[in-house]
Amino acid sequence: MHTLAHSPISSDLEIMGGTLVFKNTRVPAQTLLDYINDGCSFEEFLDNFPSVKKHDAMTFLNLVRDMNDENHFG
Repeated sequence: MHTLAHSPISSDLEIMGGTLVFKNTRVPAQTLLDYINDGCSFEEFLDNFPSVKKHDAMTFLNLVRDMNDENHFG
């Protein structure tokens, strides 16, 4: 089971109204997914949002992939 406590994202009503953001930033996690869905590269996302750590973005994508795998096969 995945929890926010062990992920690179957080949610706080005081930060962007509780939107899931990368920890210690104001960058919504959904923005990374939107970039990828729009055909942009991972590196392009990182270049445009330098406050997001590469490791955090990669970990988030792995969590999303794992959650999708669980939903399709679990």
